[in-house]
Amino acid sequence: MIKSLKLIFPLVLCVFTTSAFRSFSLENQVEGFKFRTVKNTAFKEGEKLTFRVHYGFINAAKVTMNVDGSKSTVNKRKVYKTTVDGRTFKSFDWAFKVRDKFESWVDANSLAPLRYAKSVREDDYTDKDYAIFMHGNKKLKNTEGILSIPSYTQDIASALYYARNLDLQHAKKGDSYPINIYLDNTIYKLSFKVTGKETIRSDVGKVRCIKLQPKLVVDRVFKGDDDMTIWISDDANKIPIRIKSALKVGSIKVDLTKYSGLKNNFSSMIKKK
Repeated sequence: MIKSLKLIFPLVLCVFTTSAFRSFSLENQVEGFKFRTVKNTAFKEGEKLTFRVHYGFINAAKVTMNVDGSKSTVNKRKVYKTTVDGRTFKSFDWAFKVRDKFESWVDANSLAPLRYAKSVREDDYTDKDYAIFMHGNKKLKNTEGILSIPSYTQDIASALYYARNLDLQHAKKGDSYPINIYLDNTIYKLSFKVTGKETIRSDVGKVRCIKLQPKLVVDRVFKGDDDMTIWISDDANKIPIRIKSALKVGSIKVDLTKYSGLKNNFSSMIKKK
């Protein structure tokens, strides 16, 4: 269950400071390199989304997605400081205790990550990673050394915010969108496709949604590469409303329970008459 969350909404908690970056040079550009321009229409500083994670019939964990409300810069470039974090509930800690945190400093102009930090605690297992993205060189520098990457590779946290800014207004059923994601010194060439639209009843109300099906990394967790469905709000915010996936053992369901600081009107919410 926990490995599957690492590719969707990673459960995160332990505090990771930015002091580890002091030994890293910020060589984000080569001579003549210009970042792409991606207009952010989906989120703003101060946005916070809260989710409840169900493992089968058990309420297992809480996950939050947060965009820091303060103005931040990296290498003199404005960034959005994003965090995806959470913890298993105390009632579930006896089975598998999780305290993890993923952070990404996302360039405001290109929505590409400039810095990334991960701190993971899962029972007695702990792991940390941090990386500097050098998009002009198509490389990143992490705790293992230098890694070649495709253009504008995303990390786990930044990928969620970048994907929300893709233009899905005129998307047709079956349209596919590729995305490269960095995780644990590996580049995953993934994608997701639009499978239609559906209005669902959720913890926050009745919401018109776009249905997406991501291509998964098949391992000992997932049954197949198409065993997950994501419902996002069919409006300019494109916030995740629900995620469901079958696993080799059991199933998971992630539901939005609270939201605040949205950039746009939650127009896909169907108000009660």
